[in-house]
Amino acid sequence: MSWTEIVLEVPRQHAELLSDALMEAGALSVSVEDADEGTDAERALFGEPGMEPEQQAWERSRVIALAESNENHAALVAAACASCELTHPEKNHSWPFTLREVAEQDWVRLTQSQFEPIHIGERIWVVPSWHAAPDANALVLELDPGLAFGTGSHPTTRLCMEWLEKHAPQSSTVLDYGCGSGILAMVADKLGASSVHGVDIDPQAIESARYNAERNACTIDYFLPEDFGALYPHQQYDYLLANILASPLKLMAPMLCGRLKKQGKMVLSGVLARQAEEVIHAYQPFIQLAVWAEHEGWVALASQSQ
Repeated sequence: MSWTEIVLEVPRQHAELLSDALMEAGALSVSVEDADEGTDAERALFGEPGMEPEQQAWERSRVIALAESNENHAALVAAACASCELTHPEKNHSWPFTLREVAEQDWVRLTQSQFEPIHIGERIWVVPSWHAAPDANALVLELDPGLAFGTGSHPTTRLCMEWLEKHAPQSSTVLDYGCGSGILAMVADKLGASSVHGVDIDPQAIESARYNAERNACTIDYFLPEDFGALYPHQQYDYLLANILASPLKLMAPMLCGRLKKQGKMVLSGVLARQAEEVIHAYQPFIQLAVWAEHEGWVALASQSQ
């Protein structure tokens, strides 16, 4: 079977409605891009939890719908435009579009080829299931790219893993707050932690983390925040890991520090270098943090004594 992309460029206010209408009209999938990508007018569009951008599209948005090649593309666009009452202001008919043929490919193999084993620190390897571990005697994590954040490719994840390797939590209790895929919790477990707990606000992340822990033979308990609070209201830990983002890290400073034992070790990431001082300041009433390492503009903050 062959596919075709239907490409429409629309003002920001029409992007979401048109996307929904195209799906209802029979498109197989729809994505939205910045139509000014690669020009001086290109604008980043992202946000941190609790600070999402008000507009969920770009000033000039490129809406791309995937359809079968034998589909009546003009009819599909006309139906979608009629559904959301979108007409071209000059032509007074359905919005103009262009078509792009999608070449036949082995999509599974193409996707897998984009993910090679990742070497982190001295002896940590993150290995997709379709690869053999380059060093079977290393600390190997079998982890496929999936729905939860954290495969070791992002600088913040890498920084936390390198910190853990240098400060192995042997026979220590560990809390991974904002665990995502569970990768940091698994590193802690494989480095000899006596018990590891992971917490995340996303139920899908918890499901993914539990699956990853099982396939890596790790003993880790994962919780949503409300369940964690109910089961362990006063539990404190020797190690606390939080790879989230600067804004939620600042808001959670009292809570996270309250989970750390008096002589415990803390590492935080998800922090841009320019945000380091404000995060350090937020934690100053509770613990002294400093920049431990920086990679590609991101930093890991660790307890100063460490």
